[in-house]
Amino acid sequence: MRFLTSTFVAAAACAVAAPHLFAQSSLTEAARQEAVIQQAVQLYRQGLDDLSPAPSGITTQPGTTSGAQRELRIEESVAIALEQNLDIQVARLEPQSVDFLIAGFRNTYRPSATSTLGLRDQYQLPTSSLNGGTKVNNGTTTYNFGLAQNVNKFGGSYTVNWSNSRVETSNTFSTFNPSFTTNLVAAYTQPLLRGFKIDNTRQQLQVNLINREISEESARATITQTLANVRNAYWDLVFAQSAVDVAQRATELSDKLVVDNQARVEVGTLAPLDIVQAQAEAATRRQNLAAAEATAQTAELTLKRFLVSGTDDPLWRQTIRPVDLPELGPAPADIDGAIRRALDQRTDVLTARKNLDSNDVSLRFFKNQSMPAVDLNASYGAQGVGGTAIVRTGPLGNQTVSQIIPGGYGDALSLLKARDYPTWNLSLTMSYPIGGNQADAQLARTRLQRTQALTRLRALEVQIAAEVANAALTVQSNLKRVEAATAARELAMKRLEAEQSRFEVGLTTNFFVVQAQRDLRDAQNTELRALADYRKSLVNFERAQQSPAGGGGGGLNASTGGQ
Repeated sequence: MRFLTSTFVAAAACAVAAPHLFAQSSLTEAARQEAVIQQAVQLYRQGLDDLSPAPSGITTQPGTTSGAQRELRIEESVAIALEQNLDIQVARLEPQSVDFLIAGFRNTYRPSATSTLGLRDQYQLPTSSLNGGTKVNNGTTTYNFGLAQNVNKFGGSYTVNWSNSRVETSNTFSTFNPSFTTNLVAAYTQPLLRGFKIDNTRQQLQVNLINREISEESARATITQTLANVRNAYWDLVFAQSAVDVAQRATELSDKLVVDNQARVEVGTLAPLDIVQAQAEAATRRQNLAAAEATAQTAELTLKRFLVSGTDDPLWRQTIRPVDLPELGPAPADIDGAIRRALDQRTDVLTARKNLDSNDVSLRFFKNQSMPAVDLNASYGAQGVGGTAIVRTGPLGNQTVSQIIPGGYGDALSLLKARDYPTWNLSLTMSYPIGGNQADAQLARTRLQRTQALTRLRALEVQIAAEVANAALTVQSNLKRVEAATAARELAMKRLEAEQSRFEVGLTTNFFVVQAQRDLRDAQNTELRALADYRKSLVNFERAQQSPAGGGGGGLNASTGGQ
């Protein structure tokens, strides 16, 4: 009763405390989310400060009020992403989750120990003259032990059971009182056809071992794609901040043109209307500068998302300044080798091949399951009895105790060890469904799935070859874009210099000078964009040889083919 009362009090305390603990957990999660929100709002407000117009005569760089600056090289960004990126951390955990499944299946082949301890007291009804008394009492103490294990190699299983009992009785016919009995039996069951080479547990174990390799490929694909995203985001940030510099220089040129035109109006060499056009162009340039600064901040946030593990990361509050600038590296030349490398090492094609291996395991399993079940069963046991021996003389029903020989449990063990009373069994059991079984249909279905998987693999190889070739063509195309954009930018600069010289001597109008400035700005932005796209196309060319776009290795094999 005291135990039940304590249990009830503990349960009541848990019932009272559970809502409090749940509320505390909810508050902790809410506090974490609130911190994330406040960090993002703070970053947004700092961005608004960056976009606010500076006082006259003062120039600012975008993001300088957002905190300390952090200069980053591209490979340093990659190293930070490998360590901090949350997507990569999640991908690295997936193989570990499959390890637990594998450990679970392997545990089925570990030995299992059993034991039984019990007390039993029984009074027999006087239903026969051989009961040994009118009210016979039997007190039995049982202590049994056992060991069982499934064998991985050939699918067999064995059991070892050791049974012991002590019986104290009032039966007048008993020859031992108390009596001790012991029995040791070892049995082994071995499948000879179905389940000999493979069974459901071994099939699941092999499939999950393959899934473990697939999860590693999926993690590698996620890492490859994430690092490619980091490099592309880095070049996007370089372009965006360079575009801010271009917009800043364009704004300075337009402001200078306004000042020059005002001087010309004052000396009477230029009409006042021309100042309005220059001022309108200067206002447009300032709008373009604000838009470029906003784009640069968005690009910086995009890069930070790949580099930080949370809003409490110091890098989240720092201003990133990329150090590396896009350069014209060598274009890929060995396209044939790149395609061969992709077909040999790319994560999705490796995953497809491993799925074929998994399908082959299921194929072997269902082929084995379609065979007859033939099991060999063998067992051997020995037994012993001992205790205080009671020797009776006289006719049955009127016997008297003539001698009592002391004994105990050791006598039973000695008799067991001598194996004078053995029991052995050898049997062969067979079963086979007449007219076919479910495994036959599953075997045919698995064969069809293998044909489909093989066809998909061939189609994937063609797709990969085309993707790598297209990535190489994109690199070449962007290289030509850079060369053309560089030439266009040089010509635009020469044209602006010529227009400004002609304007100073009165051979052209303000309109053509403004137009030349616009053309130079556009040409500079086009060159920067072409350079960034060229570097990004090189990144995508390398990524295309290692993983598909979007990452992932094709996923785990969902169909394990179990019974």
